[in-house]
Amino acid sequence: MSTSLEALFTPADFAGLKTRNLSQTLCVVFDVLRATSSMVTALAGGAAAIVPVEEIAEALALRKQQPEILLAGERDGIRIQASLTGTIAFDLGNSPGEFTRDAVAGRTIAMSTTNGTRALRACVHARSVLISSFLNLQATADAIRKVAPARLLLVCSGTYDQAAYEDILCAGAVCDLLWPQYAEGDVADSALLARKLFQLEQADLLGALSQSRNGRRLLAQPALHDDVASCAQRDRFALVATLGKNGKVTTRNALGKTLNQS
Repeated sequence: MSTSLEALFTPADFAGLKTRNLSQTLCVVFDVLRATSSMVTALAGGAAAIVPVEEIAEALALRKQQPEILLAGERDGIRIQASLTGTIAFDLGNSPGEFTRDAVAGRTIAMSTTNGTRALRACVHARSVLISSFLNLQATADAIRKVAPARLLLVCSGTYDQAAYEDILCAGAVCDLLWPQYAEGDVADSALLARKLFQLEQADLLGALSQSRNGRRLLAQPALHDDVASCAQRDRFALVATLGKNGKVTTRNALGKTLNQS
């Protein structure tokens, strides 16, 4: 069976996904600093589901329909405040440390971030979608290896309209773990580049993330400083996060059933 492996690095790349035929493609979305890391942390803390939305208004509409839903997200790295919503501040921002078991267990969370949730929404028509970070890297790679999709597309959320170094590194880590399975197929140069970068940086992921644009920005803010080290942890959770056809990110469905949906 012919295979293909490709990585997309910028929002300009993933913006075209909405019109691309992804019916036979497994997409993996990365927003290491911080959306996918926070989603994985929330699910590990017992959150029932996360609903990624692109716009603040969508999250507010969900709260109106379901008053018990938690609102989470950021703009320019800062928790969404009443000045942006016109009514209320969001319950949570986008720091993994906020998504504690006490805060999220059993709750559904509507989440809107600058790039990460947009990337996820761009992939909704793919055959299946996984949410990855360094925190659940091995579990994600194991899930992909088990399903063995012919087409694997790694989507880096980026920063504003630019590439994000940390996302490319995490995509490269997935490439490295799955290289024996895809190396003889149609491997895009983007996947090769991501893998090579990860191999250069893997001995010091915290150092690598600290050098990135997002890492420097977070480290410069005392309230967000710890997020970099938190997101640089590898394989903290043996957890596979999936975006279902209902638009919710969960861990509930049996792996094979989720990833083989048509």
